[in-house]
Amino acid sequence: ETASFSSPPARSRRELTSLDARARAEERAAQANSDGIIMSRTAARVPRAAAAPSFQAALLLLLLMLLISATLTSAVEALRVRQSFSSPSETNNFAVDAKSNRVYVGAVNALYQLSGALEPEAEERTGPVPDSALCHAPQLPQAPCEHARALADNHNKLLALDDAQGVLVACGSVHQGFCELRSLENVTRVAVSFPPSGAAVFPSMLNVAANHANASTAGLVFRVRGGYGKNQRESARLLVAATYTGAGSDFFPRNRSREDLRFENTPEIAIRALDASEPTRLFTYDISPSEDNVLKIKQEAKARNKLSFVRAFAQNTYAYVAMNRDGTVSGGGGGSAGGGAGGSGGGSGGGAKESEPSSVLARICLDTGRPAAEPRKLTESYVQMGLQCGSGGNVYGRLVSVFAAEEVRADGRAQSESYLFGVFAKAGSRRTALCAFRFADVEHRIHDARRNCSSGPNRDVRVLDSVIQGSGAECEAKPLTVSGDRFWVVWNSVLVLGDRTVCQLFAVQERVINQSRFQPEQLNCGAAHIQHPLALQKPLRAAPLYEATSLSSVAVDDIHNHTVVFLGTSNGWLRKLSLLGNFSVANQWSLRLAAGESVHHVMTFDPNDRNYLYLMTTHHMFRVQVAVCDQYTSCSDCLSASDAYCGWCTLESRCSIQEECSSGSVARSWISIREGPQQCPSMTFTPAEFSRTADNKDVGILVNGSVPDLDGLGLECDYGVGMATVATVHLDKGTAKIQTCPLPPANKFPKIPLGKDHIVVPVAIKVNGTSVVSGSFIIYDCERTGEIHPRTACTSCLSTKWRCYWDQQQNSCVSDKDKAVGMVLENAADCPSVMPQNFPPWPTGITQDVTLHLRNVKQDTQLNCDFGNGQTFEAHWLERQSAVKCSGVTLSTMKRSEIFHLTLQRRGQEKYIDSPQPNTVEVYSCSGGDSDCSQCWGREQQGHLCAWCENSCRPRDQCQPIRMQCPDPTINKVRPLSGPLRGGTLVTVQGRNLGRKAEDLEVSIGDIPCNLLPKRYTVSLELVCETGASTKILRGEVKVRVKGNGMGLSKDAFSYVDPRLTDLNPKKGPIAGGTRLTIQGMSLEAGSAVKVKVNGTQDCEIDKLSGDIIECLMPPAVPDHAENVTVCVEYDGKPCEENLSSRFSYKNNPTISNIKPDKSYLSGGRIISVTGQSFDLVQTATMEVVGVGQTDCKKQSPNLLLCQSPAASQSQQVTAQFSLNGILYRGESHASPALEDEEVEPHAGHFTFEYVEDPQFYTANKEKLIKHHPGEPLLLVINKGPSQLDLTEEEYSVKIGSDRCDITFNNEQMIYCTINRTLSSRTGELPVTVHVGNFRKQIAVVQMGGSELAIIVTVAVCCVLLLLCTVALVVYCTKSRRAERYWQKTLLQMEEMESQIREEIRKGFAELQTDMTDLTKELNRSQGIPFLEYKQFVTRTFFPKMCSDYERSLVQPVYENDPQGPRALPETHPLLQDWQPSSTARPNMEEGITLFSTLLNNKHFLITFVHALEQQKDFAVRDRCNLASLLTIALHGKLEYYTSIMKELLVDLIDASASKNPKLMLRRTESVVEKMLTNWMSICMYSYLKVRGRERELSDKNADLGFMPEETVGEPFFLLLCAIKQQINKGSIDAITGKARYTLNEEWLLRENIEAKPLNINVSFQGFGMDSVSVRVMNTDTICQVKEKILEAFYKNLPFSQWPQEEDVDLEWFPGGGCSSKILQDLDNTSVMEDGRKKLNTVFHYKIPEGASLAMSMKDKRENTLGRAKDLDTEKYVHLVSLHDELTETKKSHRHSHRKKVLPEIYLTRLLSTKGTLQKFLDDLFQAILSIPQEKPPLAVKYFFDFLEEQADKRGITDLDTLHIWKTNSLPLRFWVNILKNPQFVFDIDKTDHMDACLSVIAQAFIDACSISDLQLGKDSPTNKLLYAKEIPEYKKRVQCYYKQIQEMAPLSEQEMNAHLAEESRKYRNEFNTNLALTEIYKYAKRYRCQVVNALDSNPTARRTQLQHRFEQVIALVEDNIYECCSEA
Repeated sequence: ETASFSSPPARSRRELTSLDARARAEERAAQANSDGIIMSRTAARVPRAAAAPSFQAALLLLLLMLLISATLTSAVEALRVRQSFSSPSETNNFAVDAKSNRVYVGAVNALYQLSGALEPEAEERTGPVPDSALCHAPQLPQAPCEHARALADNHNKLLALDDAQGVLVACGSVHQGFCELRSLENVTRVAVSFPPSGAAVFPSMLNVAANHANASTAGLVFRVRGGYGKNQRESARLLVAATYTGAGSDFFPRNRSREDLRFENTPEIAIRALDASEPTRLFTYDISPSEDNVLKIKQEAKARNKLSFVRAFAQNTYAYVAMNRDGTVSGGGGGSAGGGAGGSGGGSGGGAKESEPSSVLARICLDTGRPAAEPRKLTESYVQMGLQCGSGGNVYGRLVSVFAAEEVRADGRAQSESYLFGVFAKAGSRRTALCAFRFADVEHRIHDARRNCSSGPNRDVRVLDSVIQGSGAECEAKPLTVSGDRFWVVWNSVLVLGDRTVCQLFAVQERVINQSRFQPEQLNCGAAHIQHPLALQKPLRAAPLYEATSLSSVAVDDIHNHTVVFLGTSNGWLRKLSLLGNFSVANQWSLRLAAGESVHHVMTFDPNDRNYLYLMTTHHMFRVQVAVCDQYTSCSDCLSASDAYCGWCTLESRCSIQEECSSGSVARSWISIREGPQQCPSMTFTPAEFSRTADNKDVGILVNGSVPDLDGLGLECDYGVGMATVATVHLDKGTAKIQTCPLPPANKFPKIPLGKDHIVVPVAIKVNGTSVVSGSFIIYDCERTGEIHPRTACTSCLSTKWRCYWDQQQNSCVSDKDKAVGMVLENAADCPSVMPQNFPPWPTGITQDVTLHLRNVKQDTQLNCDFGNGQTFEAHWLERQSAVKCSGVTLSTMKRSEIFHLTLQRRGQEKYIDSPQPNTVEVYSCSGGDSDCSQCWGREQQGHLCAWCENSCRPRDQCQPIRMQCPDPTINKVRPLSGPLRGGTLVTVQGRNLGRKAEDLEVSIGDIPCNLLPKRYTVSLELVCETGASTKILRGEVKVRVKGNGMGLSKDAFSYVDPRLTDLNPKKGPIAGGTRLTIQGMSLEAGSAVKVKVNGTQDCEIDKLSGDIIECLMPPAVPDHAENVTVCVEYDGKPCEENLSSRFSYKNNPTISNIKPDKSYLSGGRIISVTGQSFDLVQTATMEVVGVGQTDCKKQSPNLLLCQSPAASQSQQVTAQFSLNGILYRGESHASPALEDEEVEPHAGHFTFEYVEDPQFYTANKEKLIKHHPGEPLLLVINKGPSQLDLTEEEYSVKIGSDRCDITFNNEQMIYCTINRTLSSRTGELPVTVHVGNFRKQIAVVQMGGSELAIIVTVAVCCVLLLLCTVALVVYCTKSRRAERYWQKTLLQMEEMESQIREEIRKGFAELQTDMTDLTKELNRSQGIPFLEYKQFVTRTFFPKMCSDYERSLVQPVYENDPQGPRALPETHPLLQDWQPSSTARPNMEEGITLFSTLLNNKHFLITFVHALEQQKDFAVRDRCNLASLLTIALHGKLEYYTSIMKELLVDLIDASASKNPKLMLRRTESVVEKMLTNWMSICMYSYLKVRGRERELSDKNADLGFMPEETVGEPFFLLLCAIKQQINKGSIDAITGKARYTLNEEWLLRENIEAKPLNINVSFQGFGMDSVSVRVMNTDTICQVKEKILEAFYKNLPFSQWPQEEDVDLEWFPGGGCSSKILQDLDNTSVMEDGRKKLNTVFHYKIPEGASLAMSMKDKRENTLGRAKDLDTEKYVHLVSLHDELTETKKSHRHSHRKKVLPEIYLTRLLSTKGTLQKFLDDLFQAILSIPQEKPPLAVKYFFDFLEEQADKRGITDLDTLHIWKTNSLPLRFWVNILKNPQFVFDIDKTDHMDACLSVIAQAFIDACSISDLQLGKDSPTNKLLYAKEIPEYKKRVQCYYKQIQEMAPLSEQEMNAHLAEESRKYRNEFNTNLALTEIYKYAKRYRCQVVNALDSNPTARRTQLQHRFEQVIALVEDNIYECCSEA
């Protein structure tokens, strides 16, 4: 019977991956944004691990780790999770089926069947099940269990596939490691029922796997062949290795009873039957009587030989088992299984002991290659050897994970080899390492060991006789063995064969008859000559390839001869390492899988696509894409990433794996990283650049790099200009390709931009539309080269990298020298140029001659000297010299020094002589800048000839006589004031006159010199010197001696001190640093630089420094230097002289193990106990609840911290973290002293914390008032509501008042509060408060009462109650009779009130139906609309406050005689009058104002001027608006310039608003630009208000023809105003309160039912040229109201400003038609008193009848009357209703019987009546506002809205609501609402207060219509909003439609808008007094003069154009003081 291992059929990598190429392409597209996985890449090469580093190496390692951690943050994706599966329970094992591509996952209590994409297909629950560790499996019927079984979790221990039989072997931990065979098609179905019914069952068949959750099991399925010839057949076998879990192990109860031995027969390693066709023999290892297929450790040796199995795998014809041997090995005997290879290879003899775990690799033969006559035993082929990773003191002894890699090419070997990669861990540490072992070395070592053992005892190999049950003795030579006629003997490692006859000859002659060596299979797998398991004494060693923390698994792949290693970690990361040929790390990447979940030690590649890796974590299964190539967009990036999977697919121009490159099979079409970035395709051009004027038709291209054969592939050249040409291949030899591409026409190329002399044209060679290689060539223009370098035109022309020529005659740069007019220059050295020359500094204002030497310049060339400031001077040639002189050059400056650039300009041309090196002239002003004597004289070093005289710095020629002597130095400040004796302190001295230059100074401290540092010397002001050493402690003044000037002494003395360190505390701290170290001593703050050094290399960051104490924060510890750390103080950079005798020691960081409780109530303040270790090292601790807050903690003991939870706002699950000594705690990594090189866990050291609702408390009966008598015991029962807080008794406290009560608990929900003492208060009410942390809750009140009075009070109360009952009975009887009568009366009143309400509603309805018709009839459109002129509209809009003041003026109006009656002369605004300077004005004022106007027309000045004023705090909002309006008047003639200024200021405003809340922009008028925008809108929209005469005539004609004209807004607006006034006048109006019967505003509604009757009276006006007029008045009108109506009837066709006032006319009544008349007045002798107030006379009072005749005449003189009725005192006078009617209604009801009192709210229907009447007029107005005239679209609105949209786009503002708000704030709210609320701005009318109130309601409706927010209205909302709530949605639609129409208008260019604005300016030219506006603006300029000057000075543009100087000239002219600007400069 022979054995063979079954594996999936071998396929090449291309075959495997191409199967799924299309699927993966679709998958990549579908999951481009899958799983936000953290990716990181380390672009640092990690060297091989070495021995323990020295101190310097440790520092180097620290820097390396910092570099790695820094580069890890730059995420480059090299791994990607494609699919994942989550398991609710912990996962154990997984297996992948190559045939079906299914994945099977074994977890705790579950078995999952998944698709290849990890989609769940089936799930089988495997637990929990009833089980007992003391019971046999229930499948063993003959062994019932007398022990109780409990539910136990079933941990999957083994998961193995057998594709041939279609079964899945699944073994669990329950039932003593029982295994099942399940179907691969559906794991929920059992494939073979085992054990079969009726068959004999033995425990060995059931006890297969380890029966404990933590015990290991490894397994392998393989197939064997048995029999001969036709009887050969294959059968399956299962190799199982399971950890012993019987008595004496860590997994079994230690009761040592006899029944513990029932499981002792289970072997550690066994080969079992797995043939499903023979279910009775399943899992048996007694396959035949002669076989022994088990390896079992002897019972007495099991305790010493504990095996932990890692993995079983097959390699060639062998099975390998990787394991760890735990326990000890004692001397003598034969060692141990799994031993003999540990550590140093000990195990046998000598008594050597091995306490550390040992890594072991065991090998078992599976197949001899042919059927054997006798089956071989497992023990015959078993051989084991140790594996050691590392050497010396750096040994990683425990095996964690292994992976067998085939075809790995390393160390430059020509052939690939197989390697075993393993992850090893270091004992007692989280440090791990990766090692690699060659399988060839493994086989060689085993081969030698078995050969040596066959020759006898050997030190390199031994037999496991004392350990393995049934094994033989030690290695020995085999004697002659005879069998039948044959014999064999082993002699000198040679097997001799022969027959019996030859044997005798051999014995006699001792010679070999037939000699041959062992056959390999016999030597490797054993035979009769070697029948024992062997152990190699010496381990196989390897050096670590990679060292890291917490590695847990490994998988290896060889791709394109590059080795790639994948490493899983115990904290949920997957690392990818790219190895070089020597196995050093070239690059590494990381992928976050699942935080905190360990990666399983087995990882496997997808058997059908090795570009995917399957791996498992604690609760997840992942399918990871091993390469993400598409992230690299260029060939160089792709190949430089060092990712062996990725290469450049040339013909597809993308980075991909080779299988995804469709042309990958074409030679040189896929470039791997082995070829390198140098093979990336590139191209060069011939020519590389050519002139724009050249006539080039083709360009030659040489393609380099790895490019496939391009011939016949459809090549084209794409020039990036929308044009491509067909390329022609000329040469194709090797890798270089030469081809020609035709060029597009010259006009196809883009134009060369301004300021450039060339363009770069991109060229891409495309194959079938895909760019294969790209490059660029240059098109240049030589003429541009000369233009963009005007001052070095020739030199620049001839210095370009392309070919240009200089035409000397044209002085221009040309591309073609054949086309040049004059002589051509080709060398830059031949260019005409100015020689460089140095000029000494010039004083300002002097006149000098300048001589310049020239080269290559023709004599007599006319030249000018240009100094760059606008000044030019004529240059004259010097005779017989190549030089010119510029005479009379005068240069001036007001600065300390200014540089002027001198160039030579060709006269009359904008061309210059080249100045290759610029010539500059420095001009200085001695008076410029602050200066003292030393500074002034010190300027001599700079060549400035200045002198100090008359206490100022002046030119020397102005100082006579010149005194060189300066005042003695003055020292103001010295710092520091002490330093160490050794010197080296840098002392800074500040003062005045501290010398002119450093050479003149001598500084000393006492007698000790102080070394001056010239580089840090500032002339006259500051010096720095370094102190010398002192031999003693002294104190002395700082002396500064200036050569020839004297000496200065400091006021403060400097002290030499000797700092002394006495002690430090604390003396230990955590290695993480942060310990606040306190150093005590004397004179510790000496010197200029103090540093605390730790170990002489690290700095302790100083936090506090004083003379006797230094406090600093300790740095983290350096590895290997944590004990006895030296601390010293370093002064002024000098090495420490002494160290503190006390040393500091770093200790392991504190660790936090638990926080309890982990919940808190919302109020916070709960005490959280933090337990851990080493808290004695903690000085400060804080607890931070992320997203909630943080609190300080208190240290209670070395193991306990107490923290209070912060208060939270809502219940939530949060995370708590702690800071110890200011360092954030990060869990175990925080506590580890080693430097961590792994990725930082983002949640390490975090603790889950939960906030729940505050606890609820209430008294037992939920009573709120508890009565208590003093002196008696008090017992309260308090119930607690249900809570999850688990509060302890100590957390509660209950207080009654200020007294704490004793509390006891009956259960968790009931608290007893007891007080047996006297309460602090004997009377009153005491609150009962429950305290839990910060939670305070008052649950009841205890009312205190006197016990002595209780009985007396009770009796008294009873008597009083009896008396009250009697009285109540009598009162009840009486009241019941009254109530019955009152009820009858109330019913009558209710009926009367109901009747009144019905009547009122009926009248309101009738009014609503008839008012529209009546009002339309009364309005007369022919009366004309009193529009204000444009200039009056502007002044009223721009200056509303000023116009309002004019209206309120009490000046007597002037009247003129007119045939139509007397008229008032309107007042004139000052801005509309001619400007004449006053007699007191200064003579130059007009010239100054003119110059000021010029300045305002300078954009830089005006913007700087506005910003400067706005920055002043006292520049109020009113000043800003006034300035904006004045600017608008001043610039009215240049509206296009005004618009540009407004836009620039608006941009600044938008920038300021965009960073805050952009929606608030333009909401108010608080800045100059906002008022400017209001004025701009008013100017541009005026034409939409007024109907001009010609337009009105055309409109009337069109209307007659049947065409409706396009109305402006003015007409419907005026009609609405007339309608409002007419509607108000239709009812009664209270003359004093202003309230009326008809209104839109609830506050102005007359809530009385005033019975008013209309009357028609006939009135004549004396002096009015017309007959009497019939006027309609109300009988409730006062006399003034009648006068107003009469005046309106006579003057209705005139503007209101021309009307007389009612105070200026008399009204006479001629009763009875006689001659006698009666003057009618509001108040006279007939006025009556009502409630103590005088009532105004009305028409009803005078009994004026219908049709009465009245006469009106002008008064000769206005009388001093009481004023208008609305201004009368309401306490003295009354008209219709009093303000106090609501309070005095009952008192005066009998006096006003004609008034019927009803509910006031019933009159609200009048609002609806008025609204309905005015609705048509309001709709017409809104329609006019929100419509766009076809013949005259609103250009300004379109222009400004486009501007807003452009600004929003620039700032990335995409919120449509924000843009809507901007538009609304700029037009509707800024212009239309202003007009709606102020009609007097447009019309010459009288706006009464009542009309203003109605217009406010209409304006509010318009505002709501423009708003984007929905109105939330209810019954309590104000009527002003409710009135038009129904219409608002429709109005909103109109607004949105209007905005949309504006947006859809054709865009308006700047030229069109400027033309429109210019037309507007022209229309109203000379309308305003601009000089007066300029004068008013000048007042602001003068008021803020200094601020404006400073702003101009800080503006580079303003400074360059000398705007400050011009502004000073304006001030000087207007103020008539030509010296003013100079005197204040």
